[in-house]
Amino acid sequence: MQVAVAREAEPVGSIKEIREAGLDREDLLGIYRNMVLTRGIEERGHILYRQGKIPGSFYTGRGNEAGAVGVATAMGPDDVGTPLHRDMGVHITRGVEPWRILAQYMGRVDGPSRGRDGNVHMADARLGLIAMVSHLPAMLPVAVGCALAFRIREERRVAVAWFGEGASARGDTHEGMNFAGVRQLPVVFVCDNNQWAYSTPTHLEFATEHVADRAQAYGFEGIVVDGTDVLAVYREAKRAIEKAREGGGPTLIESLTLRMEGHAVHDDAFYVPKELFEGWAARDPIERFRSWLRENAELTDEEEDEIGASVKKLLNEALRRAEDSPMPDPATLLEGVYATPEDLDTPHHK
Repeated sequence: MQVAVAREAEPVGSIKEIREAGLDREDLLGIYRNMVLTRGIEERGHILYRQGKIPGSFYTGRGNEAGAVGVATAMGPDDVGTPLHRDMGVHITRGVEPWRILAQYMGRVDGPSRGRDGNVHMADARLGLIAMVSHLPAMLPVAVGCALAFRIREERRVAVAWFGEGASARGDTHEGMNFAGVRQLPVVFVCDNNQWAYSTPTHLEFATEHVADRAQAYGFEGIVVDGTDVLAVYREAKRAIEKAREGGGPTLIESLTLRMEGHAVHDDAFYVPKELFEGWAARDPIERFRSWLRENAELTDEEEDEIGASVKKLLNEALRRAEDSPMPDPATLLEGVYATPEDLDTPHHK
C-alpha cells in the first residue's frame, strides 16, 4: 500500500478563520450566489439540450461548484487561468455574463467563441481566462508558459491550471509540472479529482493514494482538500497563489469531489455505485455552504430567498437574450481563427 505524502487540509472552523483569510460577510454571500448561479446555468443547459438547442454533447460540473468558485475567488485580478468543462464557477466568478455562456451553449455569435468552437470550449481573455481544448491536460503546459512569461517580464502574476485526475495519466501533465518545478514558476495546479475518468475509477488510474502525492517528486508542495468545502478550497488556493506570487514556486492542489452526473449527457453513469452517489449527495457543496452560512454568518431566510430570486431572474433574462443572439454568418467562418502578423504584439518572424 502506498503511503500518502501530500498534506490533507483541515476544514474551515469559524468565521474568524475566514476573516483572517481576507473574506468578509458580503464576500461570503457573493460566493454562495456564484455557486447557486453556476448550478443554475448548467441546469438550464440541460433543458436547452433536451430541447435540441445545443449542438453536440453537453458537459457539466455538478458537485464541483465549491472547487471552481473557491479557487477563482482566490485569484487576483491580473492572474490567468485555464478552466475546463467542470469549472463553470470559474467563468462566473471572473465575471463572464450568464447570457454569453448560454449563447455559447447554443453556438450563437455572442458566445465567447462566437459560435466557432464546442459549447464548453469557452473563455474570455479579457478576464484572464484561456479557452480549453478537448485534450484536457494540454492546457497545463499553456498555463506553465504563462507563468514563465510572468517570470521573464518580472510581473507579480500567477497562472492557475486545472485538470482532472484522469488527465493526470497523460504526458502533458508530467511535462508541465516538471518544468514548473525545475524553474519554480508562479503557477498553481488544481486537480479536479471527481473519482471517475469517464468510467475508470481512481484505483485503476494511479498507484499513489492521492494525485497530490506526486508533487513532492516535482519539487513542490501537494495538498488534498475537500472539494465540497468552498471555504477550505479558497483558503488553500489563496495560500498557494500568494506563495507563487512571492516567488515560492508551484503548488498542486487536489480538490476531491464526485462527478454527480455522467461524463456527459449521453452517459447515465450506471457504473458508479448507487451508495457512492448517495454519500456524496449528502455533502452537496451548495447545501453544505448554505448550512455553514446559517450557523456562522447568520444567513437569514430573507437573504436566501433574495439570492435565489435574483439568480432566477438573471437566468430568465439571460436565456431570452441568448436566444435572441444570431447564429454566426458562414461567410465569417475564418475570422478570428488565424492570427496575422499585424495581430501580434511581437511577430515571431521579426
